[in-house]
Amino acid sequence: MSEPLVMGIETSCDETGVGIVRGTDLLADEVASSVEEQARYGGVVPEVASRAHLEAMVPTVQRALDEAGVTLHDLDGIAVTAGPGLAGALMVGVGAAKAYSLATGVPLYGVNHLSAHIAVDTLENGPIPEPSIGLLVSGGHSTIMMVEDLAGEVSQLGASIDDAAGEAFDKVARLLGLPFPGGPYIDKAAREGDRAFVEFPRGLTAAKDMERHRYDFSFSGLKTAVARWIEAQRAEGKDIPVNDVAAAFQEAVCDVLSRKAILAAKEQGVETLLLGGGVAANSRLRSMAVERAERAGLTLRFPKPKLCTDNGAMVAALGSHLVAAKAEPSAMNFPADSSMDVTVVSLADKLD
Repeated sequence: MSEPLVMGIETSCDETGVGIVRGTDLLADEVASSVEEQARYGGVVPEVASRAHLEAMVPTVQRALDEAGVTLHDLDGIAVTAGPGLAGALMVGVGAAKAYSLATGVPLYGVNHLSAHIAVDTLENGPIPEPSIGLLVSGGHSTIMMVEDLAGEVSQLGASIDDAAGEAFDKVARLLGLPFPGGPYIDKAAREGDRAFVEFPRGLTAAKDMERHRYDFSFSGLKTAVARWIEAQRAEGKDIPVNDVAAAFQEAVCDVLSRKAILAAKEQGVETLLLGGGVAANSRLRSMAVERAERAGLTLRFPKPKLCTDNGAMVAALGSHLVAAKAEPSAMNFPADSSMDVTVVSLADKLD
């Protein structure tokens, strides 16, 4: 049997992503983003995102099919992000995927957005060693996962107890007068800044916190510390050195993320660490993780930056893995689940 040909649809936030893969070969990766519309509001507005998905869905699917040189009837499976994410945005993608599946008879797989961020690594680096530790860092999630079996056995070791790292980047960028989304602009500014300019706090790293929240993250206090520092400077009539503050803030975030992920891999006896999610495109996080993984004797894997942000290729990659593993397709009555648990890789074939 040839490797499965799968289309993936991603609409969990503000990108309409459609990807097509054959096995682990990426044939098409089309994305329509509403980020410019969202930037007017300084953040993602769910209703704006949902309407943008509605407008972009059909043309984005067609572009992906044309790029891959296939038709809907050639597919062995259709995978779609069923959660977690924005409820309205998810509904657009799930509704479209069900329509395409019903029209063609192609099996449908409702999958987890977080597991898809892990699966996308296969498109560049091949099969994922099992078990592996996954560090997923995005606008909505900062999570350390144990991946025993990507087709079904995934567990959460730690997560953010307040702001996700990407959310903190957006909020600090706003404080510094940088555009939305904040991550890329802070990364760019930080390259010209002094990482040691201010010693911002590292949340949940004190001894007492490590007892209760060993693999968990907290970035709310860091965000507040940056805000108070900026307020104090302005109260004294001083200018804000944007590059230096960006570098110091970024250093604090990347320090905690990489430190706890490496710790989890070592303590769990796992030799492979995977980085995924939009913040995994951050240049400082990647370089720091490389250095620390090498010292710890771990294998570090991450996709190219374009595949770190939300995209249909990652959903297709997970769908391809499920088809190859002979996982049961999802029932047609599965819902969009905005708070889908990280341990759910794909939805059951039967629902009550």
